[in-house]
Amino acid sequence: MITVVGIICLALLSVSALLAAWFVVRSRNLVDRAIGIDTAVAVVLNGLAVGAAVAAGGYGVEIILLIGLLAFLGTVTVARFIERRGAGPASGQGEGPR
Repeated sequence: MITVVGIICLALLSVSALLAAWFVVRSRNLVDRAIGIDTAVAVVLNGLAVGAAVAAGGYGVEIILLIGLLAFLGTVTVARFIERRGAGPASGQGEGPR
């Protein structure tokens, strides 16, 4: 039963990853791209966690934690860069994906 649930979860996560990639490609400013990439990383981490749960071996938990930590540090770094750059009209903030 866990295998069927795992396959369904991985299929839904694959759709989510494709939508996140589409959002990143369609985004026109740095903030939207950062959000899309952060979402894609979260989807990949969830996929790894589902794979570890289906395998029931607990493999890769350390890798999942490491990637999560690196994603957090990357998000904080991008947020600090955007904050220092400013949110003026020249930065393109406020434009959504088209």
